[in-house]
Amino acid sequence: MKRAVALLTIVAAGLSVCGKVLLPQFFTDNMIVQRNAVLTVPGNARPGSTVTVKTDWGDGVKVSGKADKDGRFRIEVPTPEAGGPFTVIVSDGSKDGDVVLSNVLSGEVWLCSGQSNMEFPVKGWSAVMNADEVVARSQHPDIRLLQVKKNLAYTPQDDAEVNMGGWVEASPATMDFSAIAYLFALQMQQELGVPVGVIDSTWGGTPAEAWTGYEALVGIDGFEGALDDLKKSGFSREELFAVSQRRADEWTERVTAIDLDFDRSEMQAGWEKMPVPGEWEKSVLPGFDGVVWLQREVELPAEAAGMPLRLNLAKIDNMDDTYFNGTRVGGFDNYAASRSYEVPGNLVKGGKNVISVRVIDFDGGGGIYGDASEMAVVTGGKSYPLAGEWSYKIAGDLKQLPAKPASPQTSQYPTTLYNAMIHPISVMPVKGVLWYQGCANVGRDSQYEPLFQALINNWRSLYGNDEMPFYFVQLAGWLRPQNVQPDSEWAALRNAQSKALCLPNTAMAVAIDLGHPEDIHPVDKQEVARRLGLIALNRDYGKRDVVYAAPRCVRSESRGDKMVLKFDGPLHSASGVATGFIIGDGKGKFAYAKSVMKGDDTIELSSPLIERPSVARYNWADYPGGNLYGPTGLPVAPFATDK
Repeated sequence: MKRAVALLTIVAAGLSVCGKVLLPQFFTDNMIVQRNAVLTVPGNARPGSTVTVKTDWGDGVKVSGKADKDGRFRIEVPTPEAGGPFTVIVSDGSKDGDVVLSNVLSGEVWLCSGQSNMEFPVKGWSAVMNADEVVARSQHPDIRLLQVKKNLAYTPQDDAEVNMGGWVEASPATMDFSAIAYLFALQMQQELGVPVGVIDSTWGGTPAEAWTGYEALVGIDGFEGALDDLKKSGFSREELFAVSQRRADEWTERVTAIDLDFDRSEMQAGWEKMPVPGEWEKSVLPGFDGVVWLQREVELPAEAAGMPLRLNLAKIDNMDDTYFNGTRVGGFDNYAASRSYEVPGNLVKGGKNVISVRVIDFDGGGGIYGDASEMAVVTGGKSYPLAGEWSYKIAGDLKQLPAKPASPQTSQYPTTLYNAMIHPISVMPVKGVLWYQGCANVGRDSQYEPLFQALINNWRSLYGNDEMPFYFVQLAGWLRPQNVQPDSEWAALRNAQSKALCLPNTAMAVAIDLGHPEDIHPVDKQEVARRLGLIALNRDYGKRDVVYAAPRCVRSESRGDKMVLKFDGPLHSASGVATGFIIGDGKGKFAYAKSVMKGDDTIELSSPLIERPSVARYNWADYPGGNLYGPTGLPVAPFATDK
């Protein structure tokens, strides 16, 4: 990788001898610069030449610097108050070598990053709420958009690829862009009356460690293997692939060794039931990754005995070993492929036949899923359906093992997105960061707490601003509603997110009430953007009368058979009573709580199932049903008095 970077630098330097000055791909026409800041202009020019950056803002700015022996240069340019359009000219004195950037604005710039809910575009996916109207009204030349192209790198890069040719004006033609980022920019532009730019550097399904630099990950439990592989490989792509593959193979061997000892030719008594087809995480095993055996009987006529048949099982996430009457008939690892296995006649009998399937789910929904019509035994020209209720038993939970090593070929690998999609653009100063991520780290909440804070500090260090505003969205509700779910991994991750509020100049937009039980991508991005905007208006733009958070629980007290919670401001429920509370005895037993409002800032909780409650939690579930709001309609954030 280092050799490749060096080669690119040499090529770029060579080109600049006989051509134009070369700037990073994100320095383009229509760009916007953060007002009253310092812009770093890097690039390549003729080796040893004097490079000059000229602008027509203010009384005209002209700053010069020297290109080194390889042609590289970095020139710092002060930016003006909001305004424009301006022209920026970069020249190394060679004939026809100038780079001219036109229609440049100065204003407010925000970096928007994270995974799919931040990536979710105005148009192009399932579409945000009222997408047609949003697109039709998106002609705003004072709003500028930059979308960083998805890419991986194993060392910090100096340039980043971009989509749409670089910076573009907001218009119906450019709405294949982060909806939250655009809608936030629209709110800021209307409220502040200055140009606003947003940078969309996002990638769906990605964990926080992929967005964090190498040094920042050192010391965080769970990343020792990946960091060691990076170091041992010299950060070389090819060598890293070889090293990490060995680690992945060792892990897979440990998983495939997990099994149950039982007679595969007999239906087992006492197993639980699940609907098939269907991802088990959406039914009986929410959040479960591991090894599960499934069984189903199929009754065949006497004439089917001794005849070969076709066993069709739809798709299986991720890996299967399939048995018919105790003999293995197939199995492979491909979550997207339907299974269809030939069963020899000597295994087939008239009457009851037993199908046993060992499913290994590394991630995702898990189980046998797809079209019910695909699930059947076919023999003698007849089809015998297999969809319906199957028996199952868990053989092993992957939490018993170290986390699955991420492949360096994927966007889940530590440091890769930071290197390719964040580090390069840090030469452009920004007002702050908007972050919406966390789904890919669910199940690792204890690790996420220090990881997320390390990411924030890492980015602030990169930008040279220890208190750069960093505002994030807490995960919305998702999956099957449950009244009492004290072991919810989604609730635990939300709690880990909230711990980052201990860092200066951070704030959290609560989205718990905006989720959908069957859609991890809720479409109301307008409200998410609005709540982020309220934070920025209050904390960064002097609008102290703007409220951006609901009251918080500041004190909890056990009083006999009741728990009493005190908040730092008035509350109201969306209906006649406050819902979403559970209370516990401090020993692991929890129950849904009856709530009584005692004034507008105090709530009394009780349950006949908990004699002496000592713990209270609110909206603590994958998809909780709490209904408490502050005076301005913002939801109370999930919390736990014991966390």
